[in-house]
Amino acid sequence: MSTHIPAPVATASDLSGLRVAIITARWNAHITDELLAGALAELAAAGVPEANITSLRVPGAVELVNAAAHIVERGSADAVIVFGCVVRGDTPHFDYVCQSVTQGVTALNSRGTTPVIFGLLTVNTEKQAFERIGGPHGHKGREAAQAAIEMATLWND
Repeated sequence: MSTHIPAPVATASDLSGLRVAIITARWNAHITDELLAGALAELAAAGVPEANITSLRVPGAVELVNAAAHIVERGSADAVIVFGCVVRGDTPHFDYVCQSVTQGVTALNSRGTTPVIFGLLTVNTEKQAFERIGGPHGHKGREAAQAAIEMATLWND
């Protein structure tokens, strides 16, 4: 398990025109709401106007891909972030959900048009999830926002 938290990468100084869509699963909302809050704080600190951020809610993790695909197809964002949290249980459901979201986000990213940032926490315990929203493993919501900014501005001249 890696405990290395990457340093933020310098990005474009003017992000006033950057459009970001954040799609958050309602399942495990006590975790996903914290991911969203961290991303919103990071985007605001970077200078992305609140008016340029679209926040959507979906029922669960699997639905993240459908909503992200819709945003990508519309071209209404320069980057999309998806947030969900899947905690391993006693059945194979965990594996199916994680695989579905991973494959869906990978397929969207392979198009090469709009970056979709993978903010799905896949953990064995709820404690591990809390460690990733401001604990010893950093704040994955903030890190996702940093990745969205970096990827959305990667090809800027």
